[in-house]
Amino acid sequence: MLKAMDVISGQEATATMNVNGTVVDLFFAKSVEATFNKEKIDVRTLGNRVKQKKTVGWEGTGAMSVYYCSSVFRELAIEYIKTGKDLYFDLIVTNNDATSTIGSQTIALYDVNLDSTVLAKFDTESQVMDESMNFSFTGAEILESFEIPENLR
Repeated sequence: MLKAMDVISGQEATATMNVNGTVVDLFFAKSVEATFNKEKIDVRTLGNRVKQKKTVGWEGTGAMSVYYCSSVFRELAIEYIKTGKDLYFDLIVTNNDATSTIGSQTIALYDVNLDSTVLAKFDTESQVMDESMNFSFTGAEILESFEIPENLR
């Protein structure tokens, strides 16, 4: 049976991004979620009335929420505005809850590309400012996998 201590706390994570060889610690990140989506087509075959599905590709999409206290994403946007060169980066996310016996999981997302970012912002009603952004990615890899909980090994 799964013990409560082995459930991973959402706060016990780290995230970094690698932009052209420069590693940026995403200490200001609030949440990151990346999703693998299959692209499927309908397939009909003789003698079978069911409409089947065939996977023909995939798409990587994600969303990130960060505290509004770093210029890194605005710098990427301004670089594109000035040069027309779109910038891609790698995003590495590690979940590691020291209380859990399942260890760490590290996932790398490759060729991450932001859909949008806030260039300027203020809010006189807000005590803490943040921003949300969507992104796409074209590759992923598990660099480190969770283990089976200690009591089930």
